[in-house]
Amino acid sequence: MQEECQALRKGCNNKIRHRRDTKAKRQEVNLVLLCALLPLCLSAFNQKFSLNFYSEKILVEELEKAISRISLLSPETMKVYLNAWQHWVVPKDFFLLREKEVSDYIYFIRKGVARIYYYKNEKEITEWIAMDNQFFLSITSFFNRVPSHLIIQTLEPAEVYGIHHNDFMRLADEYHEVEKLLRKMVTGSLILSQIRMDSIQFETAQQRYERLLQTSPHIIQRVPLSYIASFLGVTLETLSRIRSAR
Repeated sequence: MQEECQALRKGCNNKIRHRRDTKAKRQEVNLVLLCALLPLCLSAFNQKFSLNFYSEKILVEELEKAISRISLLSPETMKVYLNAWQHWVVPKDFFLLREKEVSDYIYFIRKGVARIYYYKNEKEITEWIAMDNQFFLSITSFFNRVPSHLIIQTLEPAEVYGIHHNDFMRLADEYHEVEKLLRKMVTGSLILSQIRMDSIQFETAQQRYERLLQTSPHIIQRVPLSYIASFLGVTLETLSRIRSAR
């Protein structure tokens, strides 16, 4: 009986030793694989990180260029000002502003299309169409802090920047350059509104359409004709006749 117990114990010890050896070999193989794959993983991580950093830098540079076209800021002021902007990637038909909401942001659309419109007699009237690298806002609501009658909605997936009213006003109080930028942005918005009113009052539908194609040559491919007709102040049938006559 004692001999049988010793034999059984010896057999168990051999099994345990075999399992340990097998486990050690597996760990050794895993370690070799890890050492082989680690440089590749680090390279992929560094490449992805560098690409994201590069892409984000490009995005910010485009916003910076758009700001500089309005008013030049010193490098220090520009850095502080850019840090106040937020960035979103939004889908098609996303509402950046709904009717009766107070507009909190001035927007810059890096890529995409957004429509600014309102309701009149239960019909949608297109006030503005913002495309790549343009600023836009509901100006009365933003500055007077009152509910907006305008609605802002994307017409395609878009990358959008926005600066909050409180941040813009704070920086305008702290930095004269930002206050000057704000004045120029308001002035530019008022001038565009006046140009649009003059166009509707004094130009023919044909002339308005030709002007639109000059300023936004790709708008026909990206915006429904019904919205373009509304923006031009003509019916869809009139716009179709204008396009057929070209």
